[in-house]
Amino acid sequence: MSPSAGVTRNTLRQQIADALRDEVLAGRLPPGREFTVKQIAEQYGVSATPVREALFDLSAQGLLASDQHRGFQVREFTVADYRAMAEARALVVEGLFRNPAEVAVRPEGLASIRRRAAEAVRAAKGGDLDVLIGYDLRFWRELGQFVLNPYIADFLTRLRVQAWVFAVHRLRRDGMDENVLWFGHEELVEAIARGDHEQVHAEMRSYYGHALAWADRLEARETEGNGEGDGEVRADGPSSGPGSAMPPQSPESPGHCA
Repeated sequence: MSPSAGVTRNTLRQQIADALRDEVLAGRLPPGREFTVKQIAEQYGVSATPVREALFDLSAQGLLASDQHRGFQVREFTVADYRAMAEARALVVEGLFRNPAEVAVRPEGLASIRRRAAEAVRAAKGGDLDVLIGYDLRFWRELGQFVLNPYIADFLTRLRVQAWVFAVHRLRRDGMDENVLWFGHEELVEAIARGDHEQVHAEMRSYYGHALAWADRLEARETEGNGEGDGEVRADGPSSGPGSAMPPQSPESPGHCA
């Protein structure tokens, strides 16, 4: 295979992965939706190879589940999964900001992050979920560039995407308000810019507390819907949001919001 053919295939692989990720985040590919390599290849009018590679990439990111006989399906994250995501992020961020050597704040990167923060808050207050998801993911991705360990930065970004996959269809179903959406992007970035680690932790506790409160409400609703009364909540599975490394201080959601 010529070098140009390899570049073309890898580019196509990434384009397909990005397009499918966008479909999942937009809620157009709901949890549990099954499809095959052949179906996706026909949909995009491409060969099976880059499609198969893209689907395996998304499976490795935890967005798809694969079955040897049934193909692929959009992963269904439970409330327990969501709690665990938030708890993992809390533990990692807590550790990072206890060790300033792990974070290098570059002034030249702050202007862009401030814009992402402002747009995410504007979208959240306006109830524009598609715009919110896009700016929120960019906000956390660019913030992650301050983290000197690329593996940690990648891990945090992956958790953020998974949290949105969990949240998006629930937010479209139930609507968004201040009890679900978190608006602290701007306060967080300013605390980071000042090097105020105490305030960074306070903002992150607010963020994760908000996520836990939303998870609690989802569990209560699902328990009630299952007729389980006051028994132990099983919801979609084990409890998903953060089981909490940072104690809840104010209600929140996925990394932006839910």
